[in-house]
Amino acid sequence: MTDTGTDPVRTAVVPDGPGTDRDSSPPHPGRTLALTSAATAVALMTYTAPMVTLPQTAADLHTPVSAQAWLLNGTPLGLAALLLVVGSLADDYGRRRIFVSGTLALGITTVLGAFASTTWLFTLARIAQGASSAALLASSLGLLVHAFPTPVGRLRATGVWGAFVSGGIATGPLVAGAIPDWRVAYGVLGAVALVVAGLGTLALSESRSPRGGRPDLAGAVTFGLALVALVAALTLGREGWLRAPVGLLLVAAVLLGALFAVLERRAATPMIDLSLLRRPRFLASSAGGLFTGLAMIGLFSFLPALLQQALGLSALDTAWLFLVWSGPSFVVSLQARRIAHRVSPRLQLAVGFALHAGGALSMLGAVDAGSWHRLLPGLVVAGVGSGLVNAALPLLAVESVPVGRAAMGSGAQQTFRYIGSCAGVALTIATVTSAGGLGRGADTALWVSAGLAVAAGVLVGTLRERD
Repeated sequence: MTDTGTDPVRTAVVPDGPGTDRDSSPPHPGRTLALTSAATAVALMTYTAPMVTLPQTAADLHTPVSAQAWLLNGTPLGLAALLLVVGSLADDYGRRRIFVSGTLALGITTVLGAFASTTWLFTLARIAQGASSAALLASSLGLLVHAFPTPVGRLRATGVWGAFVSGGIATGPLVAGAIPDWRVAYGVLGAVALVVAGLGTLALSESRSPRGGRPDLAGAVTFGLALVALVAALTLGREGWLRAPVGLLLVAAVLLGALFAVLERRAATPMIDLSLLRRPRFLASSAGGLFTGLAMIGLFSFLPALLQQALGLSALDTAWLFLVWSGPSFVVSLQARRIAHRVSPRLQLAVGFALHAGGALSMLGAVDAGSWHRLLPGLVVAGVGSGLVNAALPLLAVESVPVGRAAMGSGAQQTFRYIGSCAGVALTIATVTSAGGLGRGADTALWVSAGLAVAAGVLVGTLRERD
């Protein structure tokens, strides 16, 4: 059977009971879409803001080059560690509760980041921002699936939500670059998050799909520790993969991951049903998230700082150049739902990755030539590819799991996305700094990103539903 992107079984009416959505009052679709999209945009703005302020932030905090990856990887560390956990908790104990709590915490931790005086205090604030963002991002799609119960409604809602992922990525660097002091930019973003949290308390309806039983605390702790060990190893690895701390962290990640699998098989209410790993659609969602982080986010997280160093661009100039990539991504994500009736999310992902690869390869030689103009066509093409991917991933995430576990499905896909992001950032920085020159390093990073995108396109394009 060909993957069409919809599952008619999940559109049927099911009786109230364990695993069935329950709410305190009927949801308002428009308000739910507006607030979840706004919060998602703010979360991505705080995520991407350091991309153009990295040189200034590192100088203010006296951060050595060897530790600058932590300034970028703090947020994805918090995201990767908690996305699956909070997604499962949101389905069981209340999506609005988790969403509002996460958005409120994002506002507080972002403001605290503005007052950080050392690299490690800033990194801790960034990790806390990531954990807060995990709560609001995972619960957002659960709220949307409940507010838009039909396949057509879900297609529209997830398309808009995916567009605001791109929109947040686009506007974060602009806001940070337009405000002279990066600390003030963080204060502004924190205040906006607090406003959205207040509106969410007033305007959203609660929903949940309780399964009964006790929370899977052992699984949550084990999974979180495994991801912390993995991300820490990936970040430290750029300073030398054969060092003892890196090896010990990788071993710990593998052992904790194995323990997590054992716990999930025995738990009455596991965080994730491991049988989902036998579903090609779930595997495509997870692989798509992982390679989005590796190929796309990893490259474009460090590219703005690289352009400032190599081409002498200001933070604001870099932000406008970055918009050439993220702007088309936003527009395409918003319009992608118009083709989703004819093109499956899996095929849309494959095309998106192929376009990213083509865009990356067309930028080869631009940095070495000192010409930002030569980057423009490739940025546009890669941006279109990013838009297709950002539109397809949220729909594939919620369609790959039972309808009552939408937040968990979202959390699983985004967990892989930000694990890939951490690895991608570390890989990009290591590639650039070890190539014997910024121009040569940039070209090597572009080749690696394109190769990963091609591999991702082949993988998701060949995963088909079984008959």
